[in-house]
Amino acid sequence: MKSPRAYVKSPKAYVWIAGTVLLFALPFYLDRFWLQAGLFAMAAAIGAIGINLLTGATGQLSMGHAFFLAVGAYSYCVLAGDSGVENGHRLIGLGLPTWLAAVLAVLVAGAAGGLFSPIAGRLRGAYLGIATLALIFIGQHVLFNAHDLTGGFNGRAVPPLSLFGIDFDDSETVIAAVPFQSAEKLWYVALLALIGCGLFARGVLRGRPGRAMNAIRDHRIAAGVMGVPVARYRAAVFVLSSMYAGLAGVLIALVFQRTVPEYFGVILSLEFLAMIVIGGLGTVAGAVVGAVFVSLLPQLLTHYSDTLPLVSAPGTGGVSPGEASRYLYGAAVVAVVLFLPGGLTRLITSRKTPQE
Repeated sequence: MKSPRAYVKSPKAYVWIAGTVLLFALPFYLDRFWLQAGLFAMAAAIGAIGINLLTGATGQLSMGHAFFLAVGAYSYCVLAGDSGVENGHRLIGLGLPTWLAAVLAVLVAGAAGGLFSPIAGRLRGAYLGIATLALIFIGQHVLFNAHDLTGGFNGRAVPPLSLFGIDFDDSETVIAAVPFQSAEKLWYVALLALIGCGLFARGVLRGRPGRAMNAIRDHRIAAGVMGVPVARYRAAVFVLSSMYAGLAGVLIALVFQRTVPEYFGVILSLEFLAMIVIGGLGTVAGAVVGAVFVSLLPQLLTHYSDTLPLVSAPGTGGVSPGEASRYLYGAAVVAVVLFLPGGLTRLITSRKTPQE
């Protein structure tokens, strides 16, 4: 096992430090489009880390990840929002402090995962995938019909986060003579959340729980013979993955400033599975790389659709940016499975152990 001094002297450590410093400096130089794209990528990366713990590290296929993102996003809106009428619907809101609502929304997502965890602890493979797929259909039905909570088809507005006396809305906040607007302020919240979630997941994967999770993934019966409580670990990882998804849902809601039920569907769950396959199964870095690739691709195609061949707005005879992005990362999934089983992280760094 490496000593702390060895990690500091490692070139990889300096690369990570330089990358972190660069990410903290980017809001001073990027415009609003790139900041919002980066915010969405960071939120997607948190959700991808969660499903990578479940699917990549433990071998449990989940098709219901989007359901827990919706639980986190709408729980935040209900807990932090005020009661009132919006788009003809009377909405319920508890008016809690927004920082407390964000924390409680993550816990609510974890509780939702806990309710499903007895099933997750006993099912595996395609059976669990089909069972979690049912969560998407149940969630969509609730989101479209529970008008008092969700606002129905049109969704509901997202209350801006307020933390340490700073409102993370479109109002301008001046810090050290530098003006910050909503995107710049949210950038640092999302970046700190991503770093914290990544370090925690990395610690889990490198420790005893990670070895038990990999043993369950590789050979469930042998893991049980060695004394690993298979059902308990599966259930616990499912709850942890749900909490990661809930936090990602809260961040996505804060970035978009409005929650829409249609967004949290089957396609979103498939995108998260594509993220971890493209980036690399069972690794934190793989989840982040895959999330950046899948989440930024449609935004880049939309932004540069005027200059790209065959890509144009819907109804104009070309391929829409959304369709083109799905074709591209669908092809990327096939290419990774056939030629690069370790994911894109294999191109960046060698994987010495399954947990790295």
